[in-house]
Amino acid sequence: MRSGALSGPVVLDAEGLSRAVRKHPYLQAVFAEAKDSRVPVVVSAATPVEVMHPRIDRAAWRWTLSTIRTEPVTRAIAESAADLLMAAGRGGHAHALDAIVAATALALPGQATIFTSDPGDLRGLVGRRATVVALR
Repeated sequence: MRSGALSGPVVLDAEGLSRAVRKHPYLQAVFAEAKDSRVPVVVSAATPVEVMHPRIDRAAWRWTLSTIRTEPVTRAIAESAADLLMAAGRGGHAHALDAIVAATALALPGQATIFTSDPGDLRGLVGRRATVVALR
């Protein structure tokens, strides 16, 4: 990341959070840039659940979550996610969590930057209303 590149909130999908928990160098640079730019790093409350599995380092998971903001999945977010799915011609559980991440990002002030392993799916949901960055 380059200084000044982030102007709005950083939103992580499950792969983004998973890499942050594992202290992936690219995500560490994103976190540093966000801190320098004074923008929050955010996850949906559903995302930590999606990341959990038997081999995850629970202490690292908890610590990482303590350093970022967790946004609730409210009725408004759920309705927005459903609207995004319908507008994109998608539906069902296969796209539900991506839609929740997208709705969370769009509900934040400013133009969010979503870090994801699924850039095509997220772009299809948010269009130009958020910046979507593919995780390397």
